[in-house]
Amino acid sequence: MNLFYYPAACSLADHIALIEAGLPYKLLSINREKKTEDGRDFLSINPKGYIPTLEMDDGTILTENQVILAYIAEQSGKLLPNDNILRWRTFEALAFMSSEIHASYNPFFRDFPEPEKDRAREKLKKSFAILADQMGDKAFLVSNELTIADCYLFWVLMVAPRSGVELPENLQNCLDRMKAMPSVIRALKEEGLS
Repeated sequence: MNLFYYPAACSLADHIALIEAGLPYKLLSINREKKTEDGRDFLSINPKGYIPTLEMDDGTILTENQVILAYIAEQSGKLLPNDNILRWRTFEALAFMSSEIHASYNPFFRDFPEPEKDRAREKLKKSFAILADQMGDKAFLVSNELTIADCYLFWVLMVAPRSGVELPENLQNCLDRMKAMPSVIRALKEEGLS
């Protein structure tokens, strides 16, 4: 499989999941002109024009973090709890992080005016508090086992400093623990981030 990515972008979640799942993959970066590392027009692969994008060996294309992460878990039989309600909590956490946190980072990624950044900071503080409550004293967000939600959580927490919002203690501790995980260390190295 080919994972199309930008270094340090949200595709890092999928990269970590692929490593954790033990699935074979090739990383292909995208440049600002929407050309792939192997010379193709990225818009012909994914007309949406953004990452992550996963290309299977047969040419099938998947987009959207939640979908790609679920696909990785499904293909590998890993990174999703066996307990039915915890599986749904994993998907619930993915949706929340995607819609509420990831979307709230836009003012900081695109240098919006300060009043919009202030509104986003308030939303992020509330969202991080919700995640912190969900995590409680567990090792990871949904349970004491790593799930695809934690792969996305790592990226969500990693980019939090851009917003100037301080993370709750248990989320900061989780981020620190995950930074020491072999899969995270490898993904950061493969993306030239360490």
